[in-house]
Amino acid sequence: MSAKTQTLSLTDRIGARTVAGLMALVVGSILVFGVGLANSQTLHDAAHDTRHSYGFPCH
Repeated sequence: MSAKTQTLSLTDRIGARTVAGLMALVVGSILVFGVGLANSQTLHDAAHDTRHSYGFPCH
């Protein structure tokens, strides 16, 4: 049984890293801003404190 390996070209690797970075940005934004608008006061306070610790103005 032979194992097939696939090598990615430079543009494929940069594209894959870009997609991964953009997905991380989207998920992080949803977590920080989505939870900040949640009805749960505990979740809202945690997101609020996180925004202030990173220097984001939120009010």
